[in-house]
Amino acid sequence: MQLDNQFVSSLPGDLDESIKPRQVYEAVYSRVAPKKAASPVVVDYVQDLADELQLPIADWEEKQAAAYLSGSELLPGSVPHALCYGGHQFGNWAGQLGDGRAINLGEVATQNGDAAMLQLKGAGLTPYSRSADGLAVLRSSVREYVCSEAMQHLGVPTTRALSLVLTGDQVLRDMFYDGNQAFEPGAVVSRVAPSFLRFGNFQLFAARGDLATLRTLLDFTIETYFPELGEPNEEAYVAWFKEVAALTCEVVVGWMRVGFTHGVLNTDNMSIHGLTIDYGPYGWVDDYDLQWTPNTTDAAHKRYRFGAQGAVSQWNLLQLGNAIAPLLAYVSPLEEVLNAYPQKYTEQYQSMMLQKLGLTQTDAKQDAALIAALEQALQLNEVDMTIFFRSLATLQTSATALQCRSHIKEALYEPKEFDDDHGLIQWLMAYSKRVAATVDETQLLVRREAMNEVNPLYVFRNYLGQQVIEAAEKGDYEPLRELQKMLRNPYKQQPGKEKYAAKRPEWARNKPGCSMLSCSS
Repeated sequence: MQLDNQFVSSLPGDLDESIKPRQVYEAVYSRVAPKKAASPVVVDYVQDLADELQLPIADWEEKQAAAYLSGSELLPGSVPHALCYGGHQFGNWAGQLGDGRAINLGEVATQNGDAAMLQLKGAGLTPYSRSADGLAVLRSSVREYVCSEAMQHLGVPTTRALSLVLTGDQVLRDMFYDGNQAFEPGAVVSRVAPSFLRFGNFQLFAARGDLATLRTLLDFTIETYFPELGEPNEEAYVAWFKEVAALTCEVVVGWMRVGFTHGVLNTDNMSIHGLTIDYGPYGWVDDYDLQWTPNTTDAAHKRYRFGAQGAVSQWNLLQLGNAIAPLLAYVSPLEEVLNAYPQKYTEQYQSMMLQKLGLTQTDAKQDAALIAALEQALQLNEVDMTIFFRSLATLQTSATALQCRSHIKEALYEPKEFDDDHGLIQWLMAYSKRVAATVDETQLLVRREAMNEVNPLYVFRNYLGQQVIEAAEKGDYEPLRELQKMLRNPYKQQPGKEKYAAKRPEWARNKPGCSMLSCSS
């Protein structure tokens, strides 16, 4: 097995190979060396992903595997490097950011002939670490490792997580930025994606007026990752932007379908491949709330709240469009893509919601009103999103108020009387009548199966993550492995796993790590 280095060999790199924090100019990446871990141990890895990447982890000696997957020893052919990029953070231009604790090792040839970039997160300092240490802790690494694979099996585009390694180092962190620092166990996650290029990679060179490097990067991106767009030129640039917009729309609608809130949708956290990337203060919606954010840093303004992800993605695309605009003679084609985005997002969102509701006979105006009424009723009643939508597949047609109330009682966090349900029961009755009028009785089973393929039974709720983190910090990794295994099949009933399908327990409502999280990792 030999890693390839097409990215490094094709693009301009930083001539200074030190890791001192600095501004890096006219370079897409800087060469770095991962930190040797004190006593690395492989906690877990994803066998099917290892097979896809043709990495014989199972055949490696235990210490060898830990060394490779922590970065303590380099895989053959590896040229480790960190990417140089900028970005808008919470709406403000932040200048140069870069891979502060992510180190790319090189490309791996997959079974199907593609190439995938292998990256380590938490493996040490880079020139972009600024005042940080380039490390990661077990707490955040568990969340990234488990969630990446949960998203993969939910069918939402995502970067992958190959392995989780405990480094044996102690890492100082201030979890809530309140002055209470504490040492936590260090960890490294190995991640996989076609590339880890973000909107911010293009933004930084545009902001600096370095159009030569910007053009070189964009040409390489099209030739390598979007070859179907043809030879790089202005027409291909516009086609690429349109494709990135389409991929972005797809992933955000995917988040909305399963109830996922990214939590920190800065432009440097937006993948050009339309993948979920940088699992930080994310969260799954428990009680359906379009205003909810899992990020403590965003608690006041809620810029990245659940219901705003579509609008934020458009704003981020605007910044990417601004970045490549200097390479075009006319910007109107980019504007056309951006102007079309809200309608495309709305159409895909409504189509997704109708799939969740099991409705195939559509009427745009009627459907929009139906969805809006449901969203309002769900928010006013504190209804568990995952349980509610899953339950709709078995709701009786032409159901009575009593039947509707009984059917969804397990999804309610605070049961209400019929006259205090803010229209939810009436909505359910109207919905069940529409199903009866538009779905043939012989098709009800097919409809139920189709709904269960888009409405998951199991999702990676924050409190489940916190439970496995607390066990892992005590050296018990079995809960993590059990949860990971269960989340590989989120749409099918799994005997004995009922606890994972239950709504959030009351004790987890405001517990740190279960309700909101910080960016500290």
